Amino acid sequence: MYKAIFIDIDGTLRDSKRNLSQKTKETIKKVTDKGILVILCSGRPRKYTEDLSKKCGASRYIINSGGSSIYDYEEQKVLYREIMDKNACKDLYEIAEKAGVRFMMDVGDGRVVTKIKQTDGSETLLNTDIDTFLRENDVVQCIVADEDFEKIKKLKNKVESVKNAEVKNRHKSLTNKDYPKEGTIYYDLANIECSKGNAIKKFCEKMNIELKDTIAIGDGLNDISMFEVAGYSVAMGNSPEKVKEKASEVTLSNDQDGVAVFLEKLIK
Repeated sequence: MYKAIFIDIDGTLRDSKRNLSQKTKETIKKVTDKGILVILCSGRPRKYTEDLSKKCGASRYIINSGGSSIYDYEEQKVLYREIMDKNACKDLYEIAEKAGVRFMMDVGDGRVVTKIKQTDGSETLLNTDIDTFLRENDVVQCIVADEDFEKIKKLKNKVESVKNAEVKNRHKSLTNKDYPKEGTIYYDLANIECSKGNAIKKFCEKMNIELKDTIAIGDGLNDISMFEVAGYSVAMGNSPEKVKEKASEVTLSNDQDGVAVFLEKLIK
C-alpha cells in the first residue's frame, strides 16, 4: 500500500488555465480518506502552495519553493529548509537589475519582489537595499523573470554561472523551441543541494515512510528528481518526452484530469 503521493501543481494538478477541477478535488478526498498522504510539491512560495493544498483537500504538509522547504501548516512548523547563499542572492539581484527584469525572493511564507505583479497580497515590494535585506532575511529561492522572452533567454549564461546556486526550473519555452513564448518567462534558482527529490527523501525520513511506498506525479524537468526517488512515478500527458521517459507510466494531460484519472485507477 502506498503511503504518500507527491503532486506538482502547475501543468500537473491544475489545467492550462490554472483551474482546479471538481473531479480532482473529489478524487484527492477519496485518496486521503484511505489514509494516504497527498502532498503538493511545487516551485511556488509557501503561502500559495498552502492555500492550494487546502483548496484541493490535500494533506497538512507541503513542499514548496522547488523543494527548499517542507512545512506543516496545521502546526505552523517548518520541518526542513534549504537556505540560499546570500552572495548568490545578491549576484542574481544584480543580474536582474542590470537587465531591467523582475527579481523575486521566497522568504517566510511569501515572496519579496522588485516589481509588484500580483495584486492579491502574495507579493511584497523590496523596500530596502539588497545588502540590508539579505542580512536580515533568509531566502530559499530566487526567481529572475520577465514577459520578454529574449531578455530572459540572454541571461542564461549569467544566471547559470552564479556560484553556490543552481537553476532548478525554467519556463518550458527556454528548453523547447516549439513551446509558446508567452506569459512570465523565468529561471528558478535555489541552493545546489535543493531539489524536489531531496525534499521527498527528507520528508519520508521524518515520517518513517519508505521511499518504495511513495508516488510522484509531475510534468516538468524539475519533477524528474521526484521520479528518481519515489517508488512509482507518473508523468502527465503534456510532459516533455524527457520527463515521460523517466516515469513509470504516463497519464492523461492536465487538461484531461490526468491526476484524477490516475488516482481513481490507483484506489480501485
